[in-house]
Amino acid sequence: MKVLHETGLARAAEFMRLNARLIDRHRFALHFRGGPAAPVLAALRAYENPDGGYGHALEPDLRGEDSQPVPAQHALQFLHEAGADDDPAVTRVAGYLASITSAGGGVPFVLPTVRDAPHAPWWQTPDDPPGTINPTATLAGMLHRAGADHPWLGPATDFCWRYLEAPGAEPGAYDVLAVLTFLDHVPDRDRAEASFARVRDLLAAHARSDHQEPLDFAPDPGGHGRRLFDTDRIDACLDALVDEQGDDGGWDVAFPIWTPVTRPEWRGFVTVERLRTLRAYGRLEP
Repeated sequence: MKVLHETGLARAAEFMRLNARLIDRHRFALHFRGGPAAPVLAALRAYENPDGGYGHALEPDLRGEDSQPVPAQHALQFLHEAGADDDPAVTRVAGYLASITSAGGGVPFVLPTVRDAPHAPWWQTPDDPPGTINPTATLAGMLHRAGADHPWLGPATDFCWRYLEAPGAEPGAYDVLAVLTFLDHVPDRDRAEASFARVRDLLAAHARSDHQEPLDFAPDPGGHGRRLFDTDRIDACLDALVDEQGDDGGWDVAFPIWTPVTRPEWRGFVTVERLRTLRAYGRLEP
C-alpha cells in the first residue's frame, strides 16, 4: 500500500506557493498546515456578485464576471470546507439560484451570458436553457448539507427525485457526480438508499470519462460513490494517485487546456482535492 509521506506534502506546499490561486493556497493551508478558515472566506468574497452568485473565474473555465450556476457550487464547497455553512453567503447563493431556476425546479448548466466573455468551448447553451440534473443535484445536495431551508430547495429537490425515478437518457459522468452529491446529503435517507439501490448499476456504468477515474466519483470512503467500485479497484487507484504527483509537487489535469492560465489554476485546485482524498483514505502520512 502506497502512502504519501511528509516530503511529498512539503513538495505539494511548494507547488501551491509557486502556482496556485490565492484561494487554493488558503485552502491548502487550512487543510494541511493548520491554517485558519477566515482567509479562505475572505478570498471567496472577491468572486461574489451583488446577485448572490459567483463569477470572475471561480470556475476557471468560465472567465467572465457574470454569475453562473456552476461557480455557485464551488462557493458552497469552499464555505463548507471553512466551517461556514451558516454564513449568510449560503442564503444568498440560494436566492441567486431561485432567480435563474427554470420551469420544473431545475437550474440550467450554463446561462446564455456565457457568450459575453471568454470561456472553454464546451460551455454551450441554447437561448432558453432548461433545468438540468447537473448542476441542480449538486447544488441541492450542498445546500442540504449546509442545513439551508431556503424555498428554492423544495422544488429543486423534487426535480432531482423525479430524475432519479425516471432517469430517461443515460447520464453523463458529470450527471453521475451530481446525483451522488444529492444522494449523499438529501435529508430523506430512506428514499436516498432506495433510489441508490435502483440506479446503482446505471451510475456505475457511467462513472467514467476520458479524464475521470473512480476516485473522482469516490473521493471519500463514506459517500455513495465508494459503493460503485470494489475495494481492489479503489486501492489500485489510490496507489496510482500517490505515483501521479508530479516532479513539481502538484497533480495535473487530464482535460483540455484552452488558455494557458487555466492549467495552474486547475492544478492548484486539483492538488488540494487529491491530497484530501489521500487523507480521507488514510494514505497521507500524519
